[in-house]
Amino acid sequence: MKKRLVSVVLVAAFAFSMLAGCGSDNSASKDNKNNTSAEAEKTASKDGDFNLTVNFASEPMTMDPALNSSVDGAVMANHLFEGLMKWESTGEEVEGSDGTCDSAKLTYGQAESYDKTANDDGTVTYTFHLRDGIKWSDGKDVTAKDFEYAWKRLVNPATAADYNYMLDCVVNANEIMAGEKDPSELAVKAVDDKTFEVTLTTDLPYFEELCAFPAMMPVRQDIIEANGDQWTFDPSTYISNGPYKLTEWTHNSQIVMAKDENYYDYENLGPDTLTFKLMDDTNAMLSGFKSGELDYIQEAPQAELPNLIASGDMKIVDYLGTYYVCFQTQKAPFDNPKVREAFTLAVDRNYIVDKVTQSGQVEAGAYVPSGISDAEEGSDFRKEGGDYYDPTKDAYEANCEKARQLLAEAGYPNGEGFPVVEYLYNTSDAHKAVAEALQNMWEQELGVTVTLNNQEWASFLQTRKNGDYSIARNGWISDYNDPVSFLDMWVTGGGNNDAQYSNPDYDKLIEQAKAESDPAARMKLLHQAEDILVGQDYVVDPLYFYTQKYMLRDGIEGMYYTPLGYFFFGYCTQSK
Repeated sequence: MKKRLVSVVLVAAFAFSMLAGCGSDNSASKDNKNNTSAEAEKTASKDGDFNLTVNFASEPMTMDPALNSSVDGAVMANHLFEGLMKWESTGEEVEGSDGTCDSAKLTYGQAESYDKTANDDGTVTYTFHLRDGIKWSDGKDVTAKDFEYAWKRLVNPATAADYNYMLDCVVNANEIMAGEKDPSELAVKAVDDKTFEVTLTTDLPYFEELCAFPAMMPVRQDIIEANGDQWTFDPSTYISNGPYKLTEWTHNSQIVMAKDENYYDYENLGPDTLTFKLMDDTNAMLSGFKSGELDYIQEAPQAELPNLIASGDMKIVDYLGTYYVCFQTQKAPFDNPKVREAFTLAVDRNYIVDKVTQSGQVEAGAYVPSGISDAEEGSDFRKEGGDYYDPTKDAYEANCEKARQLLAEAGYPNGEGFPVVEYLYNTSDAHKAVAEALQNMWEQELGVTVTLNNQEWASFLQTRKNGDYSIARNGWISDYNDPVSFLDMWVTGGGNNDAQYSNPDYDKLIEQAKAESDPAARMKLLHQAEDILVGQDYVVDPLYFYTQKYMLRDGIEGMYYTPLGYFFFGYCTQSK
């Protein structure tokens, strides 16, 4: 999942124990506070209320869980909606959090149980039994029909969901997404109001995690059909089924949620309201935290990070993700793999993590990060696959020499004749610092000219998605603990394939891996796919493997986190 251009055996343990922009700018809604804004402020001011205010990002691209593809949007979706499965606190501290944050485990959400049946034709059927008493925020019952509608909507080409491929494991999904079958033929059905049946093409080790993923959360058919794309912009039509409900969206300012009295676990929820402040100025974030306006932040001015981390004010925890550069592979000069490889080798990753980001990140020699499980229990996909180039400081001079040779072979000796190219990134001190470092490295080592273009978050996502760039900042956070979460996004025509990359051999390997039931054979295919993506075609230029940083107000307890990037605040408490 995309982050604002944001090791981890923890999620691997969870996965095996139960087993990183779309939308449009709806400017017509920018003043849509209605009466709910005043109502929310009134609610938030009552004596004794616990009101938690956090900052993850600026204005989200979308609040539709099926259309979201950013981590900040997913965090909000996890509070407003609930899937068949969900994440809950283990009650055990996350390493590096100094007791401020607990780890998370997968458990039942809207479902209370499921049965799993292996069929004679090789397919696998999951039958989910829904909880008693689950309600939408307007008091109506949540039924299996709501899940059936949401999943069929996700694969419907008319929805244009970037994450439609997440359901390619379901019988008929690929044919529907290709326009060869009708969405009604997706192999999911409401047997009755309380029973939801799903038939998969083959068994998947991560299917339970998919059932907790935002894109698979239920949405209301009657609401969407009555309001179209506008259903998310008005709290009166934003009907959800999670622990919190939307009470206000003041565009480019804040999103406010209140405890949903119809949620089955309402009595155990913590904060009366959750306010997501929409900000991208890191100075304002840190100032807001120090003044008490913000209870939680993830970013601070780059110059402040070393001291904040050293003092323990900013915590560093594990994160399953990779920060990388992607190239527009359909446009010259980056339609040439030799040019892409040259730009990849000319990056001094050691300098970036030690001198620029300075938050414990690890320089990347490949795309899939450390902490992603391989076939054997306890094994690591990255350790098994190794590096595609040496990312260490000692190898940089040799890497640059090879890069210059590759650029000459591509027709640009010493950068001569190479066109001026632009590097696209989103507004942020951290991303700007990385962009300037990359610009200097490419110009100094390759003799090329690179200009910089920064855009506000939502615009940046749309520009990159449209392919209107040469080089762009990118990042991906795992959606579940499996290497395919990083690799299947690059198939031809994939909704998150911002590089517009296409290679039939790569597509075939991903298709074979998804149909393979033997774990060792499956992982072998995925390693071969990464060999093509990074070792042969150099579609992406991995810079480093993420860590997650955050600051939390003293006295707040009960926050929990999964290294997939989700923080949960719904059960937080505060000391008096």
